[in-house]
Amino acid sequence: MEPVLMQADQLPTWTALAPALALAVTGLLVILLDSVEPDGSRPALLAGIATVGSLASLGLAGWFLSAGTGQMGTGGAIALFGDALVVDGMALFFQALFAAVTALVVVASYDYLHDHPHRAEFYSLMLFAATGMAVMAAANSLAVAFIALELASLPSYALVAFLKRDAGSVEAGLKYFLIGALSSSVFAFGISLVYAATGSLLLPDVYDALSGGVEGLTGVAAVGILMVAGGFAFKTASVPFHFWAPEAYEGAPAPVSAFLSSASKAAGFALAFRVFVVGFPLDAGIDWVLLFQVLAVVTMTLGNFAAATQEEVKRMLAYSSIGHAGYALIGLAAFSGGAGGDVLGASMAHLLVYGFMNTGAFLFVALAEHWDVGRTFDDYAGLASRAPMASVAMSVFMFSLAGLPPFGGFFSKYFLFMGAIDAGFWWLAAVGAINSALSLFYYSRVVKTLWLDDAVGEFELGSTPTALYAAIVFAAVATVLLLPGFGPVIETAQSVATTIVP
Repeated sequence: MEPVLMQADQLPTWTALAPALALAVTGLLVILLDSVEPDGSRPALLAGIATVGSLASLGLAGWFLSAGTGQMGTGGAIALFGDALVVDGMALFFQALFAAVTALVVVASYDYLHDHPHRAEFYSLMLFAATGMAVMAAANSLAVAFIALELASLPSYALVAFLKRDAGSVEAGLKYFLIGALSSSVFAFGISLVYAATGSLLLPDVYDALSGGVEGLTGVAAVGILMVAGGFAFKTASVPFHFWAPEAYEGAPAPVSAFLSSASKAAGFALAFRVFVVGFPLDAGIDWVLLFQVLAVVTMTLGNFAAATQEEVKRMLAYSSIGHAGYALIGLAAFSGGAGGDVLGASMAHLLVYGFMNTGAFLFVALAEHWDVGRTFDDYAGLASRAPMASVAMSVFMFSLAGLPPFGGFFSKYFLFMGAIDAGFWWLAAVGAINSALSLFYYSRVVKTLWLDDAVGEFELGSTPTALYAAIVFAAVATVLLLPGFGPVIETAQSVATTIVP
């Protein structure tokens, strides 16, 4: 069947990769411009190009998604390069999310890196990492999945260690790299075992082979699937490969922490959703749904309890991001075959809302670091009297992350937990609700410190970083605007998620 891009306008098949290509081309353009003028005398131009490229990727993904590209109504998923890549609604949904977060972080980084000489390298690394994430969302082969994972991870290691004169940043980058290298080896070995058992790396072929039974190799396939799950646990900061996240997020520049905790985490889930749902049947020699149930419960509980004991806001956000990985894992933990599209879509919708509210929270931390306010809760005391608009935005992020109504996080968690209940896993929803109640303790602590506590000492804020401020306010507005738009958001997410269910 000839693939169709648009209902009315026929475009070449390769243009389905335009959202990913826009990010890659923009990254190359930034490097080219910097090589022509290596003194970095045009920081606004570099940031402008990176922003425009990210927004172009967002616009293309949104355009294709709204036109039904790669969806059932226009001919189904578009397969490229021998079916190694596939562009469908789910791929476009996540590509739009990656591009939106990238644009936000690039804008915010303009002020954060105001005196840094290597802006071009920073922007290009971020764009290349986003390119890898876009490919991860479209990967239909285990080989492409591994390559895309590395394409996203390698620039991320460099971004974490970007502040070369900051020992904390360099240490965080080294730890992130070492644990990432270990998880990559586990992931690659798992892929090799799956290939040994099935004879294919294409996900639909792997599914067919495992469904038909692999005589004498069921154990090999099961161990391979278990190791592949370990690779995803690293990328999504899930237990037991979660311990890199607090170190990396704390040591990295705050905009990088925002990027990794939102876009990178969503990319890991995009790939995990496709690999497990499309590639591994439920009876593939291992009950991977049970595996993700255990991971979801342990990850959300450990993340929330650890976050509640932190004294630094940035480190608290790092541990809370682990807790949110546990919530997103419910999409796989409550997957029940043909009827599992709804809970999978609810998990995708939660990742979309999380992308805005968590990015905004880390950008507020970047604002505090820009003003040299400090990192502990006490350092934030009284900040609302000096930066009221940013503090209102931070309050929106905190209450939304906690899942309080009427913020976007409430609706995304509501649909996620209802999806788990409808799938017959009410106890997963109960554990999620209890953990959300626990998270209210430490999220509300930030709001209390900002608005009710008196400043410990005298301090003065510097000049207002316009771009960083604007990015925070935009993230807050986007989080609030998702309220009236949540009906279409959840419908779109569940619709595109259903298409990957065999």
